[in-house]
Amino acid sequence: MNKTYKTLLTLSINGILPALYILLSSYTFLTDTSKTNTFHFKTVVIDAGHGGKDPGARGSYALEKNVTLQIAKKLRKALNEQMSSLNVVMTRTDDTFIPLDERSDIANRHNGNLFVSIHCNSSPVGSEKQKGVMMLVYGFHRVKEQLEAIRENASIFIEKDYKTKYKSYDENDPVNKILLNAYMQKYRKQSILFGDLLNSAFKDEGRQRIGVKEQGVLVLAHSAMPAVLIETGFINNPNEEDYLSSDAGQDEIVQAIVSAIKEYKREVSPY
Repeated sequence: MNKTYKTLLTLSINGILPALYILLSSYTFLTDTSKTNTFHFKTVVIDAGHGGKDPGARGSYALEKNVTLQIAKKLRKALNEQMSSLNVVMTRTDDTFIPLDERSDIANRHNGNLFVSIHCNSSPVGSEKQKGVMMLVYGFHRVKEQLEAIRENASIFIEKDYKTKYKSYDENDPVNKILLNAYMQKYRKQSILFGDLLNSAFKDEGRQRIGVKEQGVLVLAHSAMPAVLIETGFINNPNEEDYLSSDAGQDEIVQAIVSAIKEYKREVSPY
């Protein structure tokens, strides 16, 4: 009995193959927007993290939800001015709470080619001097790397029916592991590419960087396109809070993102 047959037999016995067949038979795979042969890079989705009843991280006077919205609006304006051929979509434009699954749904409905989620970081009590920008791309759960994902995914608990709505994200379900892996690997390479380009752009702006990290951040998990979450700085560090709240700091962040998007477009699209 060869190895492949043994594997299929084991899966069948455990009931995984029947369940997977049922899921795949009704599963609609979205078009891979990352192909470069006839690919037109035309739609960027900007996601201002948190909002409404979800304030996000806090500084001494600033709230993450307000800072992210300010940066997102400035980013939209800059893209409209510097890359006028792009279609720019916002997941929120005011102080409204948008559930995490709805954010990715908005991006998917608009056939986005790139999903940029704007956030602020927060360090534990006693470590308020931590600083720097960090890029997160979606990755499977790994030991000791869950603090950021847990903090961002905490928004699901504000939704009344979160136990039902997010049941399919059970990381212990082998079928979910197979589907998520197949679904996200299509965009993994492009997400990491954009994360690296952001890292370089922030370096050019003189910004301290923590780098590109993999996390199981839920808002990235079902975006059918390359997606990166940008932790723009540590809002509970007084110096970082002032930087994130200032026009000069926000403009610097925006210009770094725009530069990275321009370079990403050159990398992935001939048009």
